[in-house]
Amino acid sequence: MIHAYDKSYLSKTQRAMGDMLHFAAYDLKWDISKFYNAFISTGLAHSVETGTPAYTVGKSGYELAFEVYYRLTGSECEVSPVYVFEKSPEYFAGWSVAYYSWYTNTPFEKINRVTPITSIIDMYNPYHEMDITHFVEVIDARISAYNNEAQLKRLRKYAQLTQKMLAERSGVSQRMIEQYEQGRKELRHASAETAVRLASVLNCSVKDLL
Repeated sequence: MIHAYDKSYLSKTQRAMGDMLHFAAYDLKWDISKFYNAFISTGLAHSVETGTPAYTVGKSGYELAFEVYYRLTGSECEVSPVYVFEKSPEYFAGWSVAYYSWYTNTPFEKINRVTPITSIIDMYNPYHEMDITHFVEVIDARISAYNNEAQLKRLRKYAQLTQKMLAERSGVSQRMIEQYEQGRKELRHASAETAVRLASVLNCSVKDLL
């Protein structure tokens, strides 16, 4: 797997992301969803996720938060960080999402679309006590389900078909189509015959469907 940037930047980036979210929540007292959306919308997230040295190793988490604040408001942040040793759920979320973005080369915006940062914060128990690979597996599964749902549903709607109509024309049961669209079953694991039938009705290639 090709990672987002050199691994030598990873540990520092994880700590910075963790500190940034902790500082935003507890010192700046921002709504964490609004802050994280600002982190993404102001373009700072792109600089971090692509491994730009000035942001991955050049700034602390507090400085990243100051940068978000400045880009959003146009003024300098005058709040000083309160240093703590205990790692908060917000720190865990920043630390973990930084790892996942690096490991899978996935933008923060897409991760947040599938699993909002508040949901990742809620994963603190029990995942903060587990190896990071367990977190990766959970987010992988959610993104896979999201991709399956988005693609089949998008193609079906583009063809102006209901689930019932697609089922009748393809011979694939409506319940199965529903399960594919909701991510309870992965379409890429379906039989070749099922994929061909659906693609034929949707007037697309099997590759496009999967």
